[in-house]
Amino acid sequence: MGFGFAIGVFGVLILAHAAYATIQYRGLLKILEEEFSGPPTNVIVELLLGLVFCISAALSVPGEFLSIHPDSEENRIVSLPANLDFMIFNHRGKLFPSEKDMKLKC
Repeated sequence: MGFGFAIGVFGVLILAHAAYATIQYRGLLKILEEEFSGPPTNVIVELLLGLVFCISAALSVPGEFLSIHPDSEENRIVSLPANLDFMIFNHRGKLFPSEKDMKLKC
């Protein structure tokens, strides 16, 4: 996690520098009384580089997926009620007909 986190911090620093460079460039254009048409190319390159670093850090930092099965040995933090008869799970599977319904229609 340390290397990915460092890449993310570096990406954020590059994005902050690009923002600062754009603000500084606009201030220079105001002094010279010229129109702002867009940031210079080096700022655009910095933005793209910072974006790549931040995306790579976002994909590498989050860690492992945890098990969602209640009987799994890895998942001992979640406590379930003693009576499992009244547990209701709402999900999109109700929209699809079950195999029993398919056999009854034939």
